[in-house]
Amino acid sequence: MSADHARQTARRKAGHERKQARATGEKGLLIVYTGPGKGKTTAAFGMALRAIGHGMQVGIVQFIKSTQDSAERTAFSRFENVEFHTIGAGFTWLTQDRERDIAAAEQAWAEAARMIDDPCYQLVILDELNPVLHYGYLGGTRVLETLSQRRADLHIVVTGRNAPAELVNLADLVSDIRAIKHPYHDQGIKAQPGIEF
Repeated sequence: MSADHARQTARRKAGHERKQARATGEKGLLIVYTGPGKGKTTAAFGMALRAIGHGMQVGIVQFIKSTQDSAERTAFSRFENVEFHTIGAGFTWLTQDRERDIAAAEQAWAEAARMIDDPCYQLVILDELNPVLHYGYLGGTRVLETLSQRRADLHIVVTGRNAPAELVNLADLVSDIRAIKHPYHDQGIKAQPGIEF
């Protein structure tokens, strides 16, 4: 190992140890995955899998996705510590029915609010809540109040494009997932099992 490499790795190690020594707080996090890129729900579900591995109780509410077969829902149904609800009529551009979309959003929010209030859950995932807020299917003020008043130990993950600025400001962690290349948009490759669903 060269002396330069040893100095660089020692400096990185010291910086990492300083950050670890300062990071002593612990609390439930509000996490937002947004942006036009693919992988927001996948990131949230990866976090759910990690929580399941720790024996945590996980609640999942999907706001827009329809009740058609979902490999994720099938996989999560095998775990006793996961409650999974898909309450939507499909993507909003498919339904073309604003009143129906609002009714589905209200029904999904009722489930979400129940989970947020229930102390048995340690992680609640609100999949595709961002577009619901963006299109005005739910009152943003009510949702933000509930999220800001959550229990101190509850982790909440919100996914979907177009996260409102107020939600981004409230969140503890925000990832904006960019689209660089996509097989459907760029190459005409259809959605495939195990990749998109």
